[in-house]
Order: sequence, then C-alpha cells, then structure tokens
Amino acid sequence: MIVVAGEALIDLVPQGTGALATLQPALGGGPFNTAVALGRLGSPTAFCSRTSRDAFGEALLDRLRETGVDVSPVQRGTEPTTLAVATIDADGSAAYSFYVDGTADRLFAAPAGLPAGTRAVSFGTCSLVLEPGASAYEELMRTSAARGLFTALDPNVRPGLIPDADAYRARFKSWLPSVALLKLSEEDARWLGGSPREWLSAGPAAVVITHGGEGLTAYASDGAEYSVPGEKVEVVDTIGAGDTVNAALLHGLSARDALSPAALAGLGRDGWERLLRFAARAAAITCSRAGAEPPYASELGEL
Repeated sequence: MIVVAGEALIDLVPQGTGALATLQPALGGGPFNTAVALGRLGSPTAFCSRTSRDAFGEALLDRLRETGVDVSPVQRGTEPTTLAVATIDADGSAAYSFYVDGTADRLFAAPAGLPAGTRAVSFGTCSLVLEPGASAYEELMRTSAARGLFTALDPNVRPGLIPDADAYRARFKSWLPSVALLKLSEEDARWLGGSPREWLSAGPAAVVITHGGEGLTAYASDGAEYSVPGEKVEVVDTIGAGDTVNAALLHGLSARDALSPAALAGLGRDGWERLLRFAARAAAITCSRAGAEPPYASELGEL
C-alpha cells in the first residue's frame, strides 16, 4: 500500500482568454492527482487528507473511489473545498491563485495510524504550507520515517501561498532527514536554493529533478547521476504532469520491491534509466490531455 497524504481541491480552469473567461471546474491538488495516477497504474493506494462534505468534496472522493483508491483514511468537515484558479500560458504551463481561508483541507489532523500494509507515504504541495494542517502533515512525515516507512516528498512550491519564503526554506531543510526520495521541478529547485548534493547530504537516498519537456535527472547518494530525455508530445497543458511523475516513480519502485533507501542505492544505471523513462512517458501522456488526466498502465507498456 502506498499512502498519499495532502490536499484535494478544485482547479478552476479558464476556457478562453481575459479575466472574465468561463472557468471550468476540474478535480485537482498535487497529492490528489498523485493518488489518482497511482490508482490508474495499478498500485494499491490510499488517500490521507481532510475533505469537505460539499458537492466538490463528494466529487473528489468519487473520483478516488472510481480509480480504486482507498479513501477510508480521509477526514471530513463542513468547511468548503479549496479552490485554485489556473492560468494557462501559451506553452501550456499552468500558474495558480488560491482561495484557502477556512477550507476543509487545512484542518487536517495527524492520524493515529495508517492502513495495514502501508510501505510508503508521499507528501507535498499546499498541505505542507497551510496551517494548522501543515504541522499535522509534518508530524505524519516524521513519524512515518521513524517507523521505517519509505517517505517521498514533492514540495511543488506555490510561492503565492508562502508568506515567509526564508522560513519555508528553513522548514524544507528540516524535513530532509525524514525523506527517502525527494522529487522537485527545476523551478522549485531554483526557488528553494541549494543543490541535489546538499539535499542528499541532509538525508534523502535520491533526488529526482524534472526539466519540463527536456526530461528528468536522478541524483543518487553514491554520487552517480542518471538522465533521460523527455518524450516528445503535442502539449495541451502541463496540469498534473509533475504529480504523474511522482506516481510513476513510486509505482516503478514498488514494482521492483525498491521502496527503501538501500534498494534505491542498488538500482544502478539500468534500473534508474528504466524508471525515469517510464516516468517521462507517463508525464508526456498527461501533458497531451486537458487537465490532470494521468495514464492507465495499459497505455504505458513495459516498465
């Protein structure tokens, strides 16, 4: 079982240009997208979050259930669902503004336990910024690592939500001793500062950086680096591409029985390059579709 911990929200995606373009609601949130992608790939997956009892919250849980994701760890509340208003650039890149005050997901409380058979827990995005839930997710990250579970982190930085950048960067560094796999976009890496080697020295067994359409690079704890090019595709938008990479990495590691720091260290060039190519292929399919629509295992071929 892979548990994905973090927010589920509604993306409002413009269907035209200008400030008053029609907005189409779409199910989203980085952790939510990761859970859906894992479910579509066939990994046993559970979602750990807090969602609203409103119509949006019900729709989010329905999508998870349809994908085979266990939603029993999800807490519920009467507060509204978080909204994210997306802006799509000419190249398909997405930027967001958020409506988060008083929403259900930020009132998440650390659970007493996780589903039986949990081997890995994935964290990231808004859930690690918005208090008081951020501290609860941080607590879950530290306790999971202390229990020997494989922990994955994708900060997926949203600067507009971060009131004190220096405080967040310091907090990010404090998470690293509890992280086995750190995945970041090139943009996140620049914003956070530091380097893969610095981050590896603080705790993670591996760091993976995505370079948009140019591909991915993995940095291993033994000093090795492995890179693969991106898959060429007609980009509709990039919504959910990074979340798909998260899911593909975790799914691939689980399939290889490699959800441990020691196993990561033993992947070698062939193992890493196969895993990265699989993630690049999955992300390319997501980019070829409108919104966060990650691929099914049947669309990807051999891992």
